[in-house]
Amino acid sequence: MTIRCEWAGDDPLMQKYHDEEWGVPKRDDRRLFEDLVLDGAQAGLSWMTILRKRENYRQAFDNFDPAKVAAYDETKIEELLGDAGIIRNRQKINSAIKNAKAFLIVQEEFGTFDAYIWGFVDGKPIQNAWQTMSELPAKTELSETISKDLKKRNFSFVGPTITYAFMQAVGMVNDHAADCFRYHEVSPMA
Repeated sequence: MTIRCEWAGDDPLMQKYHDEEWGVPKRDDRRLFEDLVLDGAQAGLSWMTILRKRENYRQAFDNFDPAKVAAYDETKIEELLGDAGIIRNRQKINSAIKNAKAFLIVQEEFGTFDAYIWGFVDGKPIQNAWQTMSELPAKTELSETISKDLKKRNFSFVGPTITYAFMQAVGMVNDHAADCFRYHEVSPMA
């Protein structure tokens, strides 16, 4: 029997996400932008809700091309607000556009968003070894530091809890449970 993190549950889509993506170090700026937008969209909702809508998001947000998203105008915002395939929340849609603009500025300053965000962990994932889900923090001192820096750079929907979820998703931290089969598979990817 395969042992997974408890949160993966029994849903095949969630298990696939857990088994193939979560915690794997991501270095591609487009993928990092996607995760940043989707983690912000998740605020107040379950990850499963966002995961089920992810393909719709990719289509609606031009495959998360930050340059295209940064150029969205009121007409595009209204189109997105009418799209039942995504979370139709004006604040979250405006945040994606605002974050795209901030993302482009970070790319100019650091060469890539990857260089900026991974600089907080010296380019290597933090390896935790939680035994139970109850040990897993919702936020950390580091996520608070990154959140403050992102906000200073004009990003939104990037509080410490959302930032920590982003760090987990993009592999900046390995938070697979120590007995999960993915824990040891993800660890050497650093």
